[in-house]
Amino acid sequence: MGDVTTMATTQRRRPELAAFLRGRRARVTPADVGMPPGLRRRTPGLRREEVAQLSGVGVTWYTWLEQGRPINASPQVLDAVARTLRLDQPEREHLYDLAEVPYTPGHESTALTVGPEIQEIIDALDPQPAVVYNTRYDILATNPAYRDLFVVPETPPAGGSVRNALWTLFTAPEESCPVVFRESELPVMVATLRAAYGRHVGEPAWEGFIRRLSKASAHFDRLWRNGDVAPPGPRVKTFRHAAVGELRMTSVSLSVNGMPECRIVVYRPDDEETGARAARLRDLREQRRQQRQQKIPSPDGNGIIQLRS
Repeated sequence: MGDVTTMATTQRRRPELAAFLRGRRARVTPADVGMPPGLRRRTPGLRREEVAQLSGVGVTWYTWLEQGRPINASPQVLDAVARTLRLDQPEREHLYDLAEVPYTPGHESTALTVGPEIQEIIDALDPQPAVVYNTRYDILATNPAYRDLFVVPETPPAGGSVRNALWTLFTAPEESCPVVFRESELPVMVATLRAAYGRHVGEPAWEGFIRRLSKASAHFDRLWRNGDVAPPGPRVKTFRHAAVGELRMTSVSLSVNGMPECRIVVYRPDDEETGARAARLRDLREQRRQQRQQKIPSPDGNGIIQLRS
């Protein structure tokens, strides 16, 4: 009875899938995807062969999918078709349902921003350093204590759209790298990246990032080729800071509701000496803040900065 019910459900979904794909294909114009309109175009949107080409799949396979034939589709292929047809998230989920493929929210894209409420939360965690990472280690938000502990680049890496912790660690000179035990810590970070990569194979943003970082860092390239995989989790990490020395910090990851591929990472002093050095960092930050507040423009307008007495 169960098999009969499942078969009947599939038979109902396939015509819906076919109609859904045809309707979404009709609304995407060649100009939307950077293609010339061509001559004697009878369809208002893309042709089937154009969708197949842009998605990197065979024309026959896509035709059968749009005809509702009983063929199997992988998440990677559905993602490619969804990107070509410019589906939003609800439409993408509907596509997965109709194709009877399990859908993992957020797996097809990687968040690049956080809302002001998340920024407020990590700011409230100060004086403990806190940062919001996505699974690619893009730096989405930081609090002042994190910026005290790490040198966060003002601009993203070449070809990227946001700052990235892995890029900073692998491209900085070894003597200026804030991570003390690079030989043990960096492989774990790369293995964690690879664990997330499995959900993003073929995505241009991920493939481009890995390609650029592999080219920029032979060390990263070697670790990436090892193929090791590791889940994220709490760790004790040792950092160096030019002003206060080494700090042993325990990292704790917190999930972000509604952003399944993002996490808040909080660093807590692992011993009393680190706690005292972290307090010294806060004092130095406060001193810099007070110095900035004391500076005013010169009244003669020559750009010279004077200090209030």
